[in-house]
Amino acid sequence: MNNPLTDLLQAAFAARQPLIERLHAEDTNAYRLFNGSTEGHPGLTIDRYGDLLLTQTFHAPIDAHDRADIENFYAAALPGLVAIYNDRSRANSRIVNPLPADILAEAQKPREFHELGIRYLVQGRHAGQDPWLFLDMRAGRRRILQEAAGKSVLNLFAYTCGVGIAAAKVGATHVVNLDFAETNLKVGKDNGRLNDLPIRMRFVQSDAFAAMRQLAGIGQPTMVRGKKMPAFPKLEKHSFDLVFLDPPRYAKSAFGVVDIVNDYPALMKLALLCTNEGGTLVCCNNAAQISREVWADQLERCAKKAGRTIRAMEWIAPEGDFPSHDGQPPLKIALLRV
Repeated sequence: MNNPLTDLLQAAFAARQPLIERLHAEDTNAYRLFNGSTEGHPGLTIDRYGDLLLTQTFHAPIDAHDRADIENFYAAALPGLVAIYNDRSRANSRIVNPLPADILAEAQKPREFHELGIRYLVQGRHAGQDPWLFLDMRAGRRRILQEAAGKSVLNLFAYTCGVGIAAAKVGATHVVNLDFAETNLKVGKDNGRLNDLPIRMRFVQSDAFAAMRQLAGIGQPTMVRGKKMPAFPKLEKHSFDLVFLDPPRYAKSAFGVVDIVNDYPALMKLALLCTNEGGTLVCCNNAAQISREVWADQLERCAKKAGRTIRAMEWIAPEGDFPSHDGQPPLKIALLRV
């Protein structure tokens, strides 16, 4: 008798064969193998990162039988992968399931994989909760490889700096990766060292609001309403040919609130002010409940209010390993000529 989960895995794998062949030809060995929300098992994702097979659950854990079915299927379909399971179904999406000591050691081992000819590191388990490279953003990194040559690039909320590394690899003149977390930037530096980059990138550990206000020339006060602000690095005014804005869903600090559902314009306005006239601003929004049309209207109105014109807007869709039911994937990437 056929196993329902195995049938779903088989259908997803068969649907991806043309894409996987193309990706392998492009020196890419990282992709989503199963996207449960659109392929029959909501809350289950299975990703390949080089020789790592990473299974994650977000709604409810899977049992030992399902884990065995997953591992056995991919052992036959893609032999030689190390299987790691992370259950993130509890609040805050933290990984909660223990692993046997030998498997945990494998999970905590840094591994190298490649995407579009660029080398990156991944660990199945680390101090954070998300994988070190988001695979649905491959489409964005691919576009940066086409856009960044000869340009100065600001990579905001850089995480592990995949966008900045792609820009540097293809010949950007100047790349600044900005993120609040030192641990993220450390992985980004390690990723940079894996690649033969023609320039030295800059890494800035800072709250994004404080950094953007300074780069835009507005300035960041050290005292606000009588309260001393946390320490932040001092930056000179500087605008860029290409700015990449990929904020988290929600984050709050003394400098401002990141809220991509209710107040994306607070971020976009500052990012616009860091973008040269005639330059390019790439905006990303991963909130599923915001439609592309509503968000596009927000971007248009924000630009107009900031005194800038969006001369052209282009949508960059995630690639075929992230299928959507209705052509409205959760990750929205808008490339704006401003």
